[in-house]
This record gives sequence, C-alpha cells and structure tokens, in this order.
Amino acid sequence: MADLSLLQEDLQEDADGSGVDDYSSESDVIIVPSALDFVSQDEMLTPLGRLDKYAASENVFNRQMVARSLLDTLREVCDDERDCVAVLERISRLADDSEPTVRAELMEQVPHIALFCQENRPAIPYAFSKYLLPIVVRYLADQNNQVRKTSQAALLALLEQELIERFDVETKVCPVLVELTAPDSNDDVKTEAVAIMCKMAPMVGKDITERLILPRFCEMCCDCRMFHVRKVCAANFGDICSVVGQQATEEMLLPRFFQLCSDNVWGVRKACAECFMAVSCATCQEIRRTKLSALFINLISDPSRWVRQAAFQSLGPFISTFANPSSSGQYFKEENKSSEDTSVEDKNRIRDHEALEDAELRPEEAPAVPAVSASVELEGTMTGGAESPRQPPGETGAPLSASSSEAQPEAASNEGDGKPGNCGSVSLSEGSFSAQDPALPDQDLFNSFHFWRTPLPNIDLDMELEQGTGGTPSPEGAEETPEVPGPISANITMATRKELEEMIENLEPHIDDPDVKAQVDVLAAALRASSLDARDEASEATRRATQDEPATGEPPGCGLGHDATGPLISDAVETLDSALCYIRDDSDLSSNSGFSPDEERRSKVQDVVPQALLDQYLSMTDPSRAQTVDTEIAKHCAYSLPGVALTLGRQNWHCLRETYEALASDMQWKVRRTLAFSIHELAVILGDQLTAADLVPIFNGFLKDLDEVRIGVLKHLHDFLKLLHIDKRREYLYQLQEFLVTDNSRNWRFRAELAEQLILLLELYSPRDVYDYLRPIALNLCADKVSSVRWISYKLVSEMVRKLHQAAPPSFGVDLIRELVESFGRCPRWSGRQAFVFVCQTVIEDDCLPMDQFALHLMPHLLTLANDRVPNVRVLLAKTLRQTLLEKECFLTSASCHQEAVEQTIMALQMDRDSDVKYFASIHPASTKVSEDALSTASSTY
Repeated sequence: MADLSLLQEDLQEDADGSGVDDYSSESDVIIVPSALDFVSQDEMLTPLGRLDKYAASENVFNRQMVARSLLDTLREVCDDERDCVAVLERISRLADDSEPTVRAELMEQVPHIALFCQENRPAIPYAFSKYLLPIVVRYLADQNNQVRKTSQAALLALLEQELIERFDVETKVCPVLVELTAPDSNDDVKTEAVAIMCKMAPMVGKDITERLILPRFCEMCCDCRMFHVRKVCAANFGDICSVVGQQATEEMLLPRFFQLCSDNVWGVRKACAECFMAVSCATCQEIRRTKLSALFINLISDPSRWVRQAAFQSLGPFISTFANPSSSGQYFKEENKSSEDTSVEDKNRIRDHEALEDAELRPEEAPAVPAVSASVELEGTMTGGAESPRQPPGETGAPLSASSSEAQPEAASNEGDGKPGNCGSVSLSEGSFSAQDPALPDQDLFNSFHFWRTPLPNIDLDMELEQGTGGTPSPEGAEETPEVPGPISANITMATRKELEEMIENLEPHIDDPDVKAQVDVLAAALRASSLDARDEASEATRRATQDEPATGEPPGCGLGHDATGPLISDAVETLDSALCYIRDDSDLSSNSGFSPDEERRSKVQDVVPQALLDQYLSMTDPSRAQTVDTEIAKHCAYSLPGVALTLGRQNWHCLRETYEALASDMQWKVRRTLAFSIHELAVILGDQLTAADLVPIFNGFLKDLDEVRIGVLKHLHDFLKLLHIDKRREYLYQLQEFLVTDNSRNWRFRAELAEQLILLLELYSPRDVYDYLRPIALNLCADKVSSVRWISYKLVSEMVRKLHQAAPPSFGVDLIRELVESFGRCPRWSGRQAFVFVCQTVIEDDCLPMDQFALHLMPHLLTLANDRVPNVRVLLAKTLRQTLLEKECFLTSASCHQEAVEQTIMALQMDRDSDVKYFASIHPASTKVSEDALSTASSTY
C-alpha cells in the first residue's frame, strides 16, 4: 500500500505538470487519478514476452523470480506446442546464468517441470530428455556447492519418480558419474559422485548397477588418496550388495569389504560396522559363518571406541542373519519370501514340530578317531573375547587342530547340518585362533591386555589326562567304547590350582579391561570347580562304573556323568569362554543324583551361531561395557534380543535367560521399556511353557514399573495374555484395575490405550469374567474427563453389550443395560446423559443388539431425553434418531409402536425452541457420520 501511495503521488505530480486541473469546473470535488486507471506494460506482454523481459534483467532477484515462475509459464502456454518448446529453450539459456542462486533456483524447479512434461507428453514429447536432463547432469560438476547439492537432489527425485528413461540413465547419467569419479577429478565432486552412484543403484536395478556402477565402485573402495571416498563406499556397501545379489557380492565386493574393515581410518571401519547386517544378508551361510564372523569379532575388539560402539549396535542384527527360515519361519532376504506370508499360527506350528523332533532325536554313532596328545598352552590369545576352540576327551567327532585353519570350515559345515551331533560336542567359536598360529597379522595379536599382562606358563596336562581317563590314550584304545571323562577336580592337580591363583593375581591390576575381567571370571570359576570335595569325586567314580554299559537305544559314549561340573580337558586347545559356559550351567547341578534329558540339552553350547558372537552379545549387559563402549549398549542389546532369540530358537533359550533377566532389572528405564514393548513377540518365539516359566515373572514386574515402561506392556496386553493358559490369564483380571492409576493424572493416552486393549480382551474371557471385572473399568472410562477416552469407551461398552447379549444366559447383558440406564441415562449431570446417547448411537451403528432387543431395553429411555433441559443432549438425540436409527432398514421395515414413537419424538424435536435441535431433527446435514458430528458436539462438554 505504501508503494501504491507513492505511485499516486507521482501520478499527481505528473498530472500537475501537464496542466490538468485538480478541480472540476462544475464542483469543488478533488479528483485524484488511481493506479488502476493505468494499464501496466507487463499485462500487455505475452507470457513469453514477460519471460524474456525479466530473464534479460540485470537484477538478480528478477532472474530468480523467472526461474521460480517457469512452471506457471508452462501451464499458461501448454495448449501451444511451439510456445512450450520456446519456454524450454529459454530454460536452457537461463541455465547458463552466472549467478549461482539463479542456477540453484532453476534446479529446484526442474523436478516439477519434468513432472509437468510427463503429464503433457503428447504436446511436448522428449522435452525432458532433450532440454532438462542435460542441465541436471551438467550441474553435478558445477563449481558452486549449493548448485551441486540441488542437482543431486533433483537427480534422485527424478529417478525415484521414474521420470528418466532407462536409455537416458545408461547413456547420459551413468557415463557422467563414472567420469566424475576418475582419479583426476575434483575431490569434493568425486566424493559426491560416489554417493550419488550408491544412492541411485537401488533405483536403476541390478543390470545397470553391475555393468556401469559396480566396477567403478570397487575401484573407489581402494582409493588410497582420499579416505572420504572410502568412507562413502563403506557407508553404502550394504545397499550395493543388496542390489547386485549374492554372486557378485561374494566374488567382487567381499574382498573390498575386508579391506575397508581393516582401513587405517576409524571412520571407515565404523561405517563398515554399521552396514554389516546388510552385507551379511547378501552372502551364503557358509561365508557368513566362516569369514564374516571372524571379521566382525575384529570390529568388536577395535582400538577405536566409536568402531566398537557401532559394532555392538550391529551385533544383534548380524546374529539374526544366521536364522534358519525352515525353523524360524521367517526370512531376512526379500528374495527368499514366498508369495504368501507365513502366518503366526504356521510359525508356531513349525517351531512346535521342530521342538518335538528335537526331543525325540538321539545322537547317532560316529566312528571314533585317535585322540591327539598335545601340550595345552593356557595362554591362548583372545581377540575381543573370542578364544580358541577346544573339544572334550572322549569325543567321537573329528579331531580339531589348534593351529590349522581348515578346522573352521569343517566345523561350520557340521554345524550347518540338521543332523544331531554327539552328546559332548562343542561348537567351534568362529574367528578364534591359537597364539602359536604364524599366519596371523601383528595388528590382530596386539591389544592393551596382551601388552601389560604377565606371560602365563605352559602346563603339560598329559599326566592329568591319564589320571582322569584311567589310561594313556592310544589309537587302538580310541576304537573301543570311550571312557566317560571325570570332573574337573579330578583333572587339575594342586600345582595347576596354584598356577591358576597366580594367573588371577597377575591379571587383577588390569581388571578394568572387559576382556581381562572376562578371563579372570573364567579362571576363578575353574579354580572353584577344582576345589570340589572328595565326596563328589567318589560319587562320580561310582557313577562311571555303572555307566560303562550304555542304556538301551543310546549310542556308546553319550552318557555324561552328572558331576561333570567343569569343562572336559581336551587334547586340543582349551576354550576358556566355553569352560565358563560349562561351569556356569553345570555347577548348580553337582549335588543332584543325575542329569535329566532337559538339563543335559541345556548344558550344551548352542551351534546355531558362532559361539564367539553370542558371547560378545551376552557381554553387552556387563556394566563395564557401558563405561568402555557405550552408555546405551544395554538398550541396543534389549532392542535386538527378540531377533537373537528367534535365531537361536526356543531350545537355546537357556543361553539368553540370564541376559534377559539382567536387562529386565536394568537401572535405566529405557532398557526396561524396550523389553516391555517386545515381550509379546518373545513369548511367541518361546512358546507357552517357557513364557509361563521365565517371561510371566518379568511381565508382572513391568506391570508395577514406571508409566513409561507400563505403556509398553499395555499396548500389547492382548497379544501377551492370549498366549497364556486360561488359568494363568484369569489371574490378571485382578490387576487390570491398576491401569486406571497413573503417575501423572494428565496422561490420558494411557487410559485411552487401556480402553483399546479391553475391546480386544473381551474375546479372551468368559461373560462372567467380563461382567465382574471388565464392566466396572469400562463404565469408569465412560465418565473420564477427557473426551478422547470417552469415545473409545463407548465403543468398548457397545462391544461388551454385544458379547453379554450373545451369552447363553443373557442375564448379564440385561443387567449391564440396566446399569447403563441407571448410571448414565438418568444421571443428574448432563454429560452423563449425553454419554448414554453416545452409547446407544454406537450400539445402533455397530448392530450390537437386534433391533427388537434395542427397542425393548434402550429405546424407551432414549426417547425420554427429548425433554431434556440441556440443548446439547437434545441435539445429539436428534442426530442419533435422524441419521442413525432411521437409516436402518430393519427398523423401517418393522411396523411397530416403537417406530411410531420415534417419528413422534422427531416431530417434537423439529419444533424445539433451540435452532440447532430443529436443524438436526429436520434435515440431513452434509455429514452422514454421527460420530463425526458427535465429536464436534462433545468437544465442549467439559
């Protein structure tokens, strides 16, 4: 308006200068010329003329406005093909503007212009390919950073919307990107071009990626000059692997991935750890087990804390890639999914069937092999907690050589088989190695723990083996029925105990290191196990004598003495973490008379995933990890625990039980909240027996936790309770009332979620339980102070009326309706009477009651509200009768006295003194949904 007033002043001055009289000859009225009396020159120009005028302006803002208005100009001239082509030609000239802001503004409009050209393709064919795409590609190498960024965003947007033809991608886009990543290219441009290539790979598909992008991507992974390029490649490595598939990943990408994981820049290694799961999904099970596992262990033990933090966050997802689809019922590859998703019932049936088979199978006989006597060096090198593998004596499997790397693939193939193994078999820890292996690089052998600790002595255990087995092992003796090994207290002499004490004493100064602490725990457990009294040794000797003859149907060598409280000393290298598993699982069983089948299976080490990976995952609950790795490490462990449990299967739940209990009692409420949100999924994985034994106590603890934790349980209350036995499920009826009490009374969403869950819980309980326990909660929620809670509660009450009415004796339903009439229909507060109308309206809409029953029990009380003194109640009544009840054909076709009473009530409401009541009782409003109008009516109820 200020500009307009100035213009008026200028016009007035011009008029004065021209000699125009300001006063009319016939009157004294002052005439001021208006700006509207003058026609602007721009209005006389055509759209192309205005475009040319401002595009040639020296003012940068004018040229920016031209770029911003290009789409509007195209729409004005879209009817004329020649004008459209002329606008596109002017866009090409505008793209040569020297001002970066103009070029950036133009590039922001290109996706919108391209979409317009696609929609009007008959009028302007090949417009995008000829005029716009060359600009986008050229701007990828622009000197200005803002222009390059906008062109990259535009290119990705065009690819995502499939506006670029496949031929153009191959001939115009990819060659330019390959050229920009040449060795002599600008550093910033090269890094950005690699990022664009990686992001566009999923959009262009496997064929183009393998032919045009993959070779240059592999070269960029080995860029020795710029770590930024390698970091971008590492960050997008998983996306490239998922596009090119398994064969190209294993043949071309995995060698580059190994190099990136050992890069001297920690940021590159961190990016590798973050995408490890995606890379694992693109490889076969054998490579995942034999190569990627050892590589991941190195990342977990990386010197950089940031790399270790990223590795531990990816540990759970990486373990989940070992899941067997046949046993878990789920796939982690899209290509392995069937056309129809497997239902939850099918998954449960598959797991139950396999659990039954696991209980019925017995180990098969295997040819015995001569045991190899060797000097066991207890100073086994550990890399990030991965110790050397060991095999118990008396094992009827293949011998494991501590210095031979070929043993790892062989063990992996055995673990991958679905056949049951030997009773004493221990899975091979992938990525573990012996300290005597000369093939290991120096960087893998060094860490702070090995640098500071005192060297440990070599202990020859041949004499102890002879004392434990009763003779010297020989090839001839190996073919006979193997002797049952004795407990650890019979194999470790007093000298060995003294050495263990010295080792613990030497390691204590470095107890802050998690790896040192883990080994101290192992040695302490071994020392305690070696101090068992002679009474246990005597009972073990008696038991071995009675077990020389195997039981019927059990292969020789499969019966383990129950007092085998420690690890069985092997001729191979002793794995200390496996010893810890044996001591922890078996030490509390030494006082019993014998192993039961369940306890025997529970004492075994799992063979689904490499043991070293599982050990590292279990260590995430160690408090020292929060100090040395990440304060949120326990939360990451809790987040991925259902996936790990699904991978291991319910038969290996004993491996995770202690970890889950530790997480459930964690001091951080965020950790407990994560578990609370996933406990129903874990219950599906474990089945009803393990759920009742291990999850129900934790579930009960969550019910008494903070509201932030309770909401996780509440959101999936129905999903969890439906998995329990009916008797166990009824115990929670007494605790549902507690959900009405929250730490903060303003937390109305908590009560709204309770109402949602109660609707689902109706199907789980009998009519008696619904009436006795759920009815009081529902009526309480109907009177809530927050309208959102009340609206959901009306639905709850209507569904409750349906269930109780359909019960064999409908007395519960009649009693509930009677209580609704007394508590709400005759409530002294108008909000209660309005709630009664809402409930009746919901009952009619959802057909919760047959119309004759509704007319008998609810309609008389509903019609009496036509004389209510509050207009809000009468308005809602008019809506309910006019828009809901009269829309029901079953009500209109039934000629009864109730129909006549409804028509008389509507006529009375049409003559109501309130205008709103008259309106809703007379005609149909625009909205036919009573619930929508009800929300607006009830919004001001309180």
